[in-house]
Amino acid sequence: MINLEGKVAVVTGGSSGIGLATVKLLLEQGAHVAFCGRSAERLESVAAQLRKDFPQSRFLTQICDVLNPDDVHAFAQAVRDQLGKPAMLINNAGQGRLSTFADTDDQAWEQELRLKFFSVIHPTRTFLPDLETQDEAAVVCVNSLLAAQPEPHMVATSAARAGVMNLVRSLATEFAPKGIRVNGILLGLVDSGQWRRRFEAREDKSQTWEQWSLELAQRKHIQLGRLGRPEEAARAIVFLATPLSSYTTGSHIDVSGGVSRHA
Repeated sequence: MINLEGKVAVVTGGSSGIGLATVKLLLEQGAHVAFCGRSAERLESVAAQLRKDFPQSRFLTQICDVLNPDDVHAFAQAVRDQLGKPAMLINNAGQGRLSTFADTDDQAWEQELRLKFFSVIHPTRTFLPDLETQDEAAVVCVNSLLAAQPEPHMVATSAARAGVMNLVRSLATEFAPKGIRVNGILLGLVDSGQWRRRFEAREDKSQTWEQWSLELAQRKHIQLGRLGRPEEAARAIVFLATPLSSYTTGSHIDVSGGVSRHA
């Protein structure tokens, strides 16, 4: 794709799913990658495998709750000390909340809005001084198609995702004079731990994952007839995080397999 040797990238929520697929793709292109998560056990397991798969690569893992500013500052200092100042920041954290307006109380609203906004705000604020020193710096926010195509059974998440999409455009305008591009991706249904857990809880235990996910894709009217793969989302993220998209800012790539109906 592109030679990223010597470039430093930061991926939040990088120990599984789309985040991990992004970490791997960045390492394949020669980048030094720092990624964080909240599970020490998971981070250790992933790091051990990456050392086997990418023995010549430099990477850093650290426990970090992106909603805790102190955690984010400690992570950022570790990145500077061990890898250098990043040119790429991928904000990737947070799952969806299943709830309608009728059953979403104030605490649930506050939790969901805080998660979606501050998982972007804290890392971006903390790494911004580093990004300002780099040529061709970029921020990428992993968002959901719910931002443009809300669902009533995910009312709080849909509203929060729409706010993040607006935030991306605002940051892109503010950061452009600093030479920092800001973009996002809008995900449809992608194979993830969340969907795997729903599969495990299925009523018909005779169904395989392939059968179950195919039926899901059909019910959701996904034109490509299947769920997305984490590496497909990762390719869009890396495109936006690198000079491959050097004339793109304030934009979103739709990664939904054709399920999108928004203009």
